[in-house]
Amino acid sequence: MIATTEDGRSLEVSVRHEVLRIEPWGDGSLRVRAGRHRILDDVPGALLPAKPSAATASVEGRTGRVVNGALTAIVEIADTDTGIDAQLKFVRTDTGEELLSEQRAHFWWPGARLFMPSRNGYGRLEQRFSAYDDERIYGLGQHTHGRLDQKGLVLDLVQRNAEVSVPFLLSSRGYGFLWNSPAVGRVELAENGTRWVADDARQLDYWITTGDGPRQILGHYADATGHAPMLPEWAAGFWQSKLRYRTQEELLSVAREYHERGLPLSVIVADFFHWTHLGDWKFDPAEWPDPAGLVRELSDLGVKLMVSVWPSVNPLSENYRELHEQGLLVAAESGVPAHAPWKDKGFGVEMPVAFYDATNPEARRFVWNKVKENYYDLGVRAWWLDGDEPEIQPGHPHNLGFHAGPGAEVFNLYPQANAQTFHDGIRAEGDDEVVLLSRSAWAGSQRFGAALWSGDVGATWPSLRAQVRAGLNVALAGIPWWTTDIGGFHGGDPESPEYRELMVRWFSYGVFCPLFRLHGFRDPRPAFGPEMTGGPNEVWSFGEAAYEAITASLRLRERLRPYLMEQMRVAHEQGVPPMRPVFVDFPADPAAWDVDDQFLLGPDVLVAPVLEPGVTTRRVYLPAGATWTDAVAGTRHEGGEWVEAPAPAERIPVFLRDGADLPIRDA
Repeated sequence: MIATTEDGRSLEVSVRHEVLRIEPWGDGSLRVRAGRHRILDDVPGALLPAKPSAATASVEGRTGRVVNGALTAIVEIADTDTGIDAQLKFVRTDTGEELLSEQRAHFWWPGARLFMPSRNGYGRLEQRFSAYDDERIYGLGQHTHGRLDQKGLVLDLVQRNAEVSVPFLLSSRGYGFLWNSPAVGRVELAENGTRWVADDARQLDYWITTGDGPRQILGHYADATGHAPMLPEWAAGFWQSKLRYRTQEELLSVAREYHERGLPLSVIVADFFHWTHLGDWKFDPAEWPDPAGLVRELSDLGVKLMVSVWPSVNPLSENYRELHEQGLLVAAESGVPAHAPWKDKGFGVEMPVAFYDATNPEARRFVWNKVKENYYDLGVRAWWLDGDEPEIQPGHPHNLGFHAGPGAEVFNLYPQANAQTFHDGIRAEGDDEVVLLSRSAWAGSQRFGAALWSGDVGATWPSLRAQVRAGLNVALAGIPWWTTDIGGFHGGDPESPEYRELMVRWFSYGVFCPLFRLHGFRDPRPAFGPEMTGGPNEVWSFGEAAYEAITASLRLRERLRPYLMEQMRVAHEQGVPPMRPVFVDFPADPAAWDVDDQFLLGPDVLVAPVLEPGVTTRRVYLPAGATWTDAVAGTRHEGGEWVEAPAPAERIPVFLRDGADLPIRDA
């Protein structure tokens, strides 16, 4: 029933047709897999190979234990009304305190784990755990629900624009948990239990860790799924974008004006429709006649060109036939391999498009070779991976077939695999600077240099409020590089005083995000198609008063860049994100776990964004265990108290910890 493995470090449990394996997977961490008849090693997941650890496994009667540093798993064979069953719980090794325990669904049937077969070894999988009254749950990627603590919510495990499934959570009970499956499903964080569901997959697979506070847990997670590379210094500056610059000359004129005005600019973006057709992966020479010259002139101005590269392939593109005949496109379980409508260049109507299969190594090589020839070899070094959920319409991932497996089992892996296309290609060129702005991500995307942005969000105050919580949960899901479309994507009238106020406040918040980027589809907004461009979206587009405040934010970001790069080094080496909830650094302060609309940038900067129109002060919590100084006013406060902080139109409240000397205030 329960046996130790040959090395004495893991357990295997057999009950009827189920096999359960519990094995050490990094410091203070364990991996659990459950399958029918056997454990499979070919199921895609996020975990890297396990590093050695001094774990021990033992069996006494009908109870087994695996002890791996601070974490112990206990599995018991118990009698039930229908026979026997194996049930797991996880405790702290030193105190025996329960961190997480499996929970039976019913006293008769089913138990904590459920496999409902469908066909050929696949089925609906469920994993249940107990709920705890005092538990708070964070992470799980990026969602638009506007909550930081996600206890009580039901979340779909599927990739959509602005809804990014990264199934790693951090619990206030002191553990981290990764649902190590890219299958489509859901997680239910209910009051009467937690349930993870995969609609159609082959085996259960999860990973759990504990440590001395949130920082160590996040470090263990980075060790298990991969550390982000070191962010290049240029990427810490300001990125200019709009929907969209239609020609090479139009884009250059904007970069030249930034230079003439003496404004800092690190990146400018050639957005979609710069191509001939989707899937050609090259500039349209009619609008971009000299991309190499464009890159050179921008480089002379100290600016990188970022290009938007979609995974979509038009059937009339020059690469479609070869991709199709070599089996390098995402297939369909039924019907033709066309997964979204698109009004591409040269056609007056929408056409169905396919997607290259990023889970196929051969497809990744094919696409990178085209990207290298048409972009990289011309000097492009910054990449925008848009639409890489992938953006299928209608949203039927169960009908897709990938090299890695059926869509139901592997769909959520796609953005990670798409990032790998570029990461591996760039590294093969001997280049160690990888910055990929991606609209989606999955667990482990960070190790490929993926930076996530919050998708096509609204240009409203409620949207701004939601971004603050979304960004913090992304950080806790292990992705340290994150940003928003400053000002929101959908709408915003540059002539509106109300919108100008929102833009200024969003800029003041964006200064302290890991990446600092302006983008949006401003009014007036034409219909979707190759000629679309949207209204003006440069920093001088919102009136003189807004311009003065926005340029002050640009200068502040420049002053903060050395400090930010120090925090990026910490993220790279330790797995601790630069932008994070206050409880990450102050876990002993109970009030810190409830603060959801302010955050830390590194250990020394406490940021309280203004998230309502027409206000000139806001309430700020200063965590206990430190002293805090208003970075502009200079007033000093002991931690553990709320203050009403000044928030005039030109700035948001920022506090410095324990006398930190940082140039927030303009000299």
